[in-house]
Amino acid sequence: MWKEIKEREFGNVRPNLFSSRISKSRVSSIQLSNYKEILSSHRGSVNSLQVDLTESRYLLAGASDASVAVYDIQRATDHDERNLIAKHKPLFVLNKQHEHGHKYAISSAIWYPIDTGLFVTGSYDHHINVWDTNTTQVVMNFKMPGKVYRTAMSSIARSHMLVAAGTEDVQVRLCDIASGAFAHTLSGHRDGVMSLEWSTSSEWVLITGGCDGAIRFWDIRRAGCFRVLDQSCSQFGRRQPLLLRPTTNKVTNFKSSPASQSSSAKVRAHHRKSANGSALKPHTVGRISSLVKTAKQRSHPGMLSSHDRATAHYGVVTGLKVTGDGMYLLSAGSDSRLRLWDIESGCNTLVNFETTRLQSSKAIQMAVTQDSTLAFVPCMAITKVFDIWSGQTKSTFRGHYENVNCCCYNALDQELYTGGNDRQILVWSPPKFVSDETGEGKNGKAAATDDQDNWSD
Repeated sequence: MWKEIKEREFGNVRPNLFSSRISKSRVSSIQLSNYKEILSSHRGSVNSLQVDLTESRYLLAGASDASVAVYDIQRATDHDERNLIAKHKPLFVLNKQHEHGHKYAISSAIWYPIDTGLFVTGSYDHHINVWDTNTTQVVMNFKMPGKVYRTAMSSIARSHMLVAAGTEDVQVRLCDIASGAFAHTLSGHRDGVMSLEWSTSSEWVLITGGCDGAIRFWDIRRAGCFRVLDQSCSQFGRRQPLLLRPTTNKVTNFKSSPASQSSSAKVRAHHRKSANGSALKPHTVGRISSLVKTAKQRSHPGMLSSHDRATAHYGVVTGLKVTGDGMYLLSAGSDSRLRLWDIESGCNTLVNFETTRLQSSKAIQMAVTQDSTLAFVPCMAITKVFDIWSGQTKSTFRGHYENVNCCCYNALDQELYTGGNDRQILVWSPPKFVSDETGEGKNGKAAATDDQDNWSD
């Protein structure tokens, strides 16, 4: 740490490189926090966690007891007796006793991306509620055809305010907050949709994972999905950076041989012949173009074709997470497999994630670091940290007594929040060493006196 600071002080390290190195060192040392504790008020399993995208200050949690709570993770509400552990109580809790509260388990709770004044909850009671944070009242309600498994809003959208909802119905529905109505539905899955994610590089692209084992890509501006991931379609490893790829459009000057000259002369003569109208007739050209169009339509994944029945997992797709750069997709399935996909090519990168056991009965929420190097995955009662590019297990977090359902990473403080069936929300953070000199417990006044300047009046 001090070496990096010295290098930055002398100007040998650029600011961005310095901050990335510090962040990596802090993330690599994450453990169960010894200075921060969240006092959970939930009486059921915690199913969803999200830190707001504007201030990275408020943590939103949804639980199986139909309660949703908001915690201030920056400002503590209380401390322990020695004043060493900061305790964070909920700012407010909304449960079944609320006039417009959910009646059954809350499966998803998300913030409105550009403002903490609104948040959205989805529940097994077939409803999606849009809440006003200041008044804690429901300002909008959407009735769904079945249990709501997951909801999502695009963090980069500037042209729409759509909430994508995955339910036990085969159709994905887009709820428009601006109009209070359904924008349209996306049809293609053959079973319920348990997980979905918006692309982090395009506000129009939605990715859904269904109980039929399929992962589909949708452009919400047109009908039908434009890609279905196939686990048998693969490429080995990480894609090369754009600057390192071989250029195929280089113009090189070669001396032409007599054979090549004669063949090129034949081609030119053929073109002259076709220009005079004696080669291909107009109706044959139109027939060929129509055949090409029909072939393209048949191969479109949104139609009935072999591509449309491709699967990404042998079972339910329980989790999806797009990397911050929008280039890769991490998926989890009930077959206890993790797969990393190249979004541009749609290929499985064949990263061999170490053997793990995943939940199969409900959706899980994964998290990825800001530099897209580490992935936090709930694996039954533990949380594993995987290297995304090698698949190796970097760390294993043990703290929950029952299955872990959700992970949420806070890039601002390099902290991880996990929620499980034991009703607890645990904080995982870099260690903070507390010395006696900086303590503010019983000797707090004495420490404050020692810290005073000698030249002060």
